[in-house]
Amino acid sequence: MNGRSDTTLTNKQRGNELTVQPATLDNLSVHQLAAHGEISQVTRHIAADISLLNSQDEQGFTPLMWAAAFGEIEMVQFLLEKGADPKIFARERESALSLASAGGFADIVNILLKHEVDIDSYDWNGGTPLLYAVRGNHMRCVEALIGHGADITFEADSGYSPVALAVALGHKKMQKLLEEHILKLLRS
Repeated sequence: MNGRSDTTLTNKQRGNELTVQPATLDNLSVHQLAAHGEISQVTRHIAADISLLNSQDEQGFTPLMWAAAFGEIEMVQFLLEKGADPKIFARERESALSLASAGGFADIVNILLKHEVDIDSYDWNGGTPLLYAVRGNHMRCVEALIGHGADITFEADSGYSPVALAVALGHKKMQKLLEEHILKLLRS
């Protein structure tokens, strides 16, 4: 001993003991499982209760919305094949399409567009899938949306149209893409 007392505290003395068990797949909701892409677990839940397929959580999000928001393309395809409704809106009018567009998940946007979703649906603050894709500077999403006829003139509650938003955010390539699309529409 060097004359000083040992003052090192244990984890238990510091109060750092683990008091909550870590989450396991067994205690995650079908919504959380969809967000994580856990197809086998979601299959098990849906087999036990088919109403879970389109069930809405506290915010009104369905498993499909969670999968779209997290870019889980295989889960999105699986849920749609099982009969998930891509036209459901959450509490603040979010949709699977707007969530995929905001996240920049162009492959999911294209899949959802094949299911006749409302391409120009708007949420509580006037945001559309196109406006969310522009805001995120997600070129491939914007190309998919305008290629399917998204309204390029729609303005959010903030007053921004897709072109004005691209300009305001300094997204030069996005601005060019949108302006070229407008010119093409004017020529036809």
